[in-house]
Amino acid sequence: MIRVEARAGESLDKTLRRFKKQCEKEGLTKEMKKTSYFEKPSERKRRKMRVSEKNKEKAGRER
Repeated sequence: MIRVEARAGESLDKTLRRFKKQCEKEGLTKEMKKTSYFEKPSERKRRKMRVSEKNKEKAGRER
């Protein structure tokens, strides 16, 4: 759970900005977007295959 406490003399905007930054750092926004709609098992498998192929290509270029 992400918790952000306002510092002394800190505006609400800055506190909110720190909260959003921590959410991004934890990957919370990405996870929320991913689970916001139903994904069929076949689509999930296809997406995972694309990611693995991309990683294989990236690993091949590094060598």
